[in-house]
Amino acid sequence: MDTRFSDEDLAFRDEVRAFFKNEYTQELQDRMKDKATFKAAVIEWQKKLHAKGWIAPGWPVQYGGTGWTPTQKYIYDSERASAGVRDNVPFGLTMVGPVIYNFGTEEQKAQFLPRILASDDWWCQGYSEPGSGSDLASLKTKAERDGDDYIVNGAKIWTTYAQYADWIFCLVRTSNEGKKQEGISFLLIDMKTPGIKVNPIVSIDNHHSLNEVEFNNVRVPVANRIGEENRGWHIAKSLLEHERTGIAGVADCKRAVTEIKRLASVEVNGGKALIENPNFQSRLADIDIELMALEYTELRVLASLSSGGAPGPESSMLKIKGTEMQQATQTLMMDLAAYYQGVLPTDLSPEVLGHSFGSQARQSFMYGRASTIYGGSNEVQKNIIAKAVLGL
Repeated sequence: MDTRFSDEDLAFRDEVRAFFKNEYTQELQDRMKDKATFKAAVIEWQKKLHAKGWIAPGWPVQYGGTGWTPTQKYIYDSERASAGVRDNVPFGLTMVGPVIYNFGTEEQKAQFLPRILASDDWWCQGYSEPGSGSDLASLKTKAERDGDDYIVNGAKIWTTYAQYADWIFCLVRTSNEGKKQEGISFLLIDMKTPGIKVNPIVSIDNHHSLNEVEFNNVRVPVANRIGEENRGWHIAKSLLEHERTGIAGVADCKRAVTEIKRLASVEVNGGKALIENPNFQSRLADIDIELMALEYTELRVLASLSSGGAPGPESSMLKIKGTEMQQATQTLMMDLAAYYQGVLPTDLSPEVLGHSFGSQARQSFMYGRASTIYGGSNEVQKNIIAKAVLGL
């Protein structure tokens, strides 16, 4: 693999840097941090990317994709992370969008794809259930046929950003015959439909991004089913492979490591900068080495996708190592913050004492414990690798 950038790639890198510098303003970032303005700010940023033609790097050109090479995709994501630019909300652009253009009808493509690209619709994912997490095939949410509609009853859980969503894509059970993987269908459901209730879940980092979504006799047109009835499991597996590839977060991990090095160079421990501590250096070196190996694995997957392939067991490998690296960097940042990661502003002392990054380090560490669980737990991913790669 040739890792050198061509003159064209370097010119593209400069263009990306300039765009982020000029368009991802501090005012926009501040609004993304405020829950009252978060959704509007994220949509505004994604519309800027859409106007630039950069909103869907992974999509085929015929559906609005960029036509970028694997190297350009790598450059874009590296520069995005390096500049501290948040990644796009994935549920429409990298999850249901590819499902629709791969498995949907021409009518469904015409209805949904332009609105996903323009960020006119905010999507969420209805997979996990209160009694069905990583064992996704055991889901119980029912969709019973009633003429030209399905009547949906059940509940989904851990539904990220459901409080903002216009649409939800759901796996539902349309038959109880055969293996549990059979009898599952893939539905697109308008969140404004009567009978849908969103219950907030405040996670351990004290933020509200997760929800439970209840369906009580929700009427959904059969025309909103993707693919054949009872054939949704194949579609679900395709979507999960794309999701797991994106979960790896290599570029963001690299930015976190760079920030750790910067902070550790000024943090004094025992009269010396913490970065000079042999134990700290060893832990940092281990992460650097693992990230380099993970980065090349990700590049191979990108090259495969660009040549018409699809992510397979490699997506499980990326998911396992990527989430482990995320947790390793979060733990190291927590240790760097030390006692100050527990210091919070109060009514008596509104300013955060100690390290300004301490509170964020603690929140990222807490929420990051879930990364080895969502998208299919890492234990499940190891089973996939054992079966698909090792033949066990």
